[in-house]
Amino acid sequence: MTSALMPRRGTAVIVVTFLIAIVLAVMPLPEWARLYRPQWVTLVLIYWTLALPQRVGVTVGFSLGILLDALTGTLLGQHALPLSLIAYITLKTHQRVRLFPLWQQSVFVLGMLLLERLLTAIAMGVAGRGVAGVEFWLATVFGA
Repeated sequence: MTSALMPRRGTAVIVVTFLIAIVLAVMPLPEWARLYRPQWVTLVLIYWTLALPQRVGVTVGFSLGILLDALTGTLLGQHALPLSLIAYITLKTHQRVRLFPLWQQSVFVLGMLLLERLLTAIAMGVAGRGVAGVEFWLATVFGA
């Protein structure tokens, strides 16, 4: 067989980590614990886009967003647009971010998580659903 027909090594690991992130994102939690739930899918997408930019990119981010929209019952595209944009920005800056010290990488991740939350808040506002307030943004701090 040619190498084009065979799956690449490590694909199962990538898929399993994304599935775990999606399960953690949609798993029901008590009301008090929802405030502390990190943005799992975004964090895993940033990690894999930094680690393997040739394999994980904008298409994966968009697909994960559509899947997350379908599972959570939100407006179609509410998660797809932010995750696509996060993947794009991470792809464009991955060579520089890899060289940053750990604290600067954390600031980069915080910025990406805040951008994802901001775009989600805008989509929720357009859809006519209000944003919860401080608790909506609190998960970003815990994620970073």
